[in-house]
Parts: sequence; C-alpha cells; structure tokens
Amino acid sequence: MKRSIVAILLAVICCSFAVVTVFADEVTEPTDSESAPERLVDGADLLTDSQEKALLKTLDEISKRQKCDVVIVTEENLQTNTAQDDADDFFDYNGYGYGKNRDGILLLISIGDRDWSISTRGFAIKAFTDKGQKYLVEQFKDDLSAGNYNEAFTIYAQQCDEFLTQAKTGKPYDGSNLPREPLSWVWIPISIVVGIIIALIIVSGMKRKLKSVAKQKAANSYVRNGSLNVTDSRDLFLYRTVNRREKPKSTSSDSGSSTHTSSSGATHGGSSGKF
Repeated sequence: MKRSIVAILLAVICCSFAVVTVFADEVTEPTDSESAPERLVDGADLLTDSQEKALLKTLDEISKRQKCDVVIVTEENLQTNTAQDDADDFFDYNGYGYGKNRDGILLLISIGDRDWSISTRGFAIKAFTDKGQKYLVEQFKDDLSAGNYNEAFTIYAQQCDEFLTQAKTGKPYDGSNLPREPLSWVWIPISIVVGIIIALIIVSGMKRKLKSVAKQKAANSYVRNGSLNVTDSRDLFLYRTVNRREKPKSTSSDSGSSTHTSSSGATHGGSSGKF
C-alpha cells in the first residue's frame, strides 16, 4: 500500500515538472519592440486599410532599427486644452518610448481642430531640435493641408528616419546644418540663359570701348621722341602699411531643443501649430 502511495506521488511530481517545463518554453520575455503599443492609431479614420497596413509596417521597421519609437496618432477632436498636451499625454499614458529612457517621437493630428503637434522624449529630444522640428513639419504640411494624409505621414516617417540617423553622428539637424533642399531641374536652363545674357552684355560693352583703338605697326608710335632717357635705376623701400581687422565672431544659428514637463511629470520636447 505504501509503495502504491509513493508511486502515485512520484507520478504527480513528474507531471508537475513536465507542465512547468512546457509552460516555460512557451513564455518568452518581451522586448521593447514586441511590447510596444501600435505606432499608428488612426482614430480619425483618415487612411484606408491598405494604407494603414503599409504605413504601420514602415513605422515599426524604422522604430526597431533606430531603437526609437516613431508614432502617428489622429483624432477627431482635442481631448485636452491644447494639442501639445494631447500629444504628451498620449505618449506617456499609452506606454510609448523605446528603452529605459522611453526614446520616441509622436505626431498627433486633430482633424476637427486642424491642429498638429509633435511630442519628443528621451533621445528624440536631442535628435529633433526646435528648428529641426520646424523643418520637419514644413516637409509634410502642404500635403496635410491638402488632405493627402498618406503622403504626409509617409514623408514624416522618412524624415524621422533621416533625423535619427543624423543625430547618432553627434550633430543633430539644427539651424546651422539643416538638410539642403534639392535644386529643381527648372533652374538649370534658366541659369544657362541668364549666363549667356550676362556674357553678351559684358562683351558688347567691352567692344564699344575699343572702337577708338587703331592698330599701330611699331612700338615707336607709343613713345614721344626724346621723352625717355634712363641713366640709372634703383629700387628703394619707402614704407609699409599693415591693416589689421578683428575677425568677427561667428554667431551660431542653432536653437537646440526646448523642453517642458507633461501632466505625468515627464520631460518632453515638442511643438504644435495649425494646418
């Protein structure tokens, strides 16, 4: 009887270990990228299903590669007093931010109020300076105003990727090193035509000035007889004039990143405006 009880207990213990082992194999510790909430929340329903799917894939890829959340949120109307508060609160209370410093940038669009706002936290505060954010918004604002929401959000995502890459070099985009706008091909023929016109004007002016000049057969025609009689020549150093000017100090156009405290007590960078 005792042997039967012992056998039963051993069987129960073995089964318990087997269950625990199987359970342990199925559970993995979540990573930052796996536990992050969706990086595209289209509450205002501005995008089609296919656009949402493609854009979310882009945001996830950039966020994981850069180790910094890149988020887009749309809503019908503001939930707080300002678009900036909405963006900060949505970031903080929905668990966005990569790593222990919660690195991330969030673009919030309130379609009913025609407001946009950017909220940055952690490394993104450094990566997206005040002037950098202004440049960033200028790249997609026209499409946003025209209702081309997918195009605007795609540009935003691409620009965020470039900004984060640049910031990792130690020189984030700011007033002194913002990306240069590509030169439109229209300016190439215009520049050629303008150059030809300027050259013709200069050559024509030079030609008019030379009308009084006549060709001479000998150099003697340019010298008055008896006017030149050189008996001795020497070089004499008389004086030297040195002018010194103070080199003007360069004034940096960099703005850096201004910060504020959100309702949760976290430090954020950001900006907001109308579209």
